Amino acid sequence: MTIAWMDCSAGASGDMFLGALAGVGVDVAVMQEAVDALGVERVRLVASSVRRHGLAGVKVDVEAPQTRVDRRWRSIRGMIEDAELGEGVKARALDAFGRLAAAESVSHGIDVDEVHFHEVGALDSIADIVGASAGLEALGAARMVASTVTVGGGTTRGSHGSIPLPAPAVVRVLADAGAPAVGAVPYEACTPTGAAIVAANADAFGPMPEMVIERVGVGAGGRDPEERANLLRIVVGRETGSGEPRPVVIEANVDDLDPRLWPPVLASLLEAGASDAWLTPILMKKGRPAHTVHALCPAETVRAVRAALVRHTTTIGMRSHEVDKYALERRYTSVAVEGREVGVKVALDGGEVVNVSVEYEDAVAAAAALGRPVKVVIAQASALAADQY
Repeated sequence: MTIAWMDCSAGASGDMFLGALAGVGVDVAVMQEAVDALGVERVRLVASSVRRHGLAGVKVDVEAPQTRVDRRWRSIRGMIEDAELGEGVKARALDAFGRLAAAESVSHGIDVDEVHFHEVGALDSIADIVGASAGLEALGAARMVASTVTVGGGTTRGSHGSIPLPAPAVVRVLADAGAPAVGAVPYEACTPTGAAIVAANADAFGPMPEMVIERVGVGAGGRDPEERANLLRIVVGRETGSGEPRPVVIEANVDDLDPRLWPPVLASLLEAGASDAWLTPILMKKGRPAHTVHALCPAETVRAVRAALVRHTTTIGMRSHEVDKYALERRYTSVAVEGREVGVKVALDGGEVVNVSVEYEDAVAAAAALGRPVKVVIAQASALAADQY
């Protein structure tokens, strides 16, 4: 399985991601086409070779005109949704911007749809997120791991005045993703855009996984500080090791979805590759009734399930964590109920049959054909299966 490791030990920013993706082999034209699909003012991605502390890297500059367009979260969301982009690219971009919107909403105490991206809403940052989303989708890694993120410290200037570093949006985005972070340097090492790209695309956090390395991309930031080489690396390879990747549980709290839509939402998650999908009723702030939607996924289907969750619900972010799973041995057979075949699933523990269950959809079909109640067909099928085992 192809995996990728994002080395954010020098920080993370949009241009660093674009450069690392170009360096690892993603054609800059792929990222440029995604930006062009937005239909905004003309934006150009220009790649060049640079050095940071004597190390070579790729710097991608975003050449964008000055603009007075008021871009709030609702308008950026609509722009991405309406663009002719692949579903995976849309899902990554919406996830990243959604995380930023949620962080800014909390930081400024305003409704999420009214968030105005003063610091990240300019054309260059929109291009960073959409371009990086297209590049990461083209990379095709089934799993992505990110290192501890160096965020920096000190202060910077924003549209409202002095901002402490790490910026509030960076802190909130990384906190919501459960991402480890460290200050380490006296300047802004991680931008809100960089934090959002990391949070939206990392399946796990930690040191580089055991892998057979195939490619390395090195992306450079705009500055060349004394403290360390301002470079972000993306290492791509084939996963090795004695065990399989652990399954992942993806969760999101949703309080504004028509309840009638939940059955097709769960069906879409299963179709996307989830092993299981379910809902938990919850009570959110201000007493609002809501649901937590959960999806249990093999590592290789996490991207597709995330995309389905974004596409079919109103969520603007989600949590994910690896879990241990113990599964009994399973065998599949069938029994004949009055001439109608009904599937049966048999579970074994140490070779001993511990459970026998009837496939419900088969029982429904048989009941309809026989003109019998479903409960009767299930009882008959269960009795026949019990006699066999």
